Amino acid sequence: MLVEFNTLPETARVWIYQCNRSFSEKEMDEIDADLKTFLTSWTAHGNDLKAGYEIKYKRFIIIALDQTLQGATGCSIDASVHFIQALEKKYDVLLLDKMNVSYKQGEFVAYKSLVDFKAMAKQKAISKNTIVFNNLVANKGEYLQHWEVPASESWHARFL
Repeated sequence: MLVEFNTLPETARVWIYQCNRSFSEKEMDEIDADLKTFLTSWTAHGNDLKAGYEIKYKRFIIIALDQTLQGATGCSIDASVHFIQALEKKYDVLLLDKMNVSYKQGEFVAYKSLVDFKAMAKQKAISKNTIVFNNLVANKGEYLQHWEVPASESWHARFL
């Protein structure tokens, strides 16, 4: 059951998929339609899942699930991963690679390998004030409060 993202409770579970490049406007429209189709029919053991999504900065797909009515199961999570893998293939992008970091350079969102990010930290090309995206947040409340934060307030701080 697809619902507006902003209507989901702060306890809703979130999954954040960062892309290795920005999506074009055409791709955004197609992904928006694909997400609506997938989430409308997303189920766990035959029960509808109450879920919503956002696409941020033309680069991040955020899916949220209200688990108060029906929680995600192994099969429903597998279905969502297969959906994301299909997007990766369709648009020739990376969405599931967790060994990469996204951060802001002004209004631009940069995407680097973890190795390159560590090297940049060592060279002082990024600082504790660099805004990073903490894709490890677990629920909508954390996403709203702690997703886009200075590196000093995230797991990224270990590299500074």
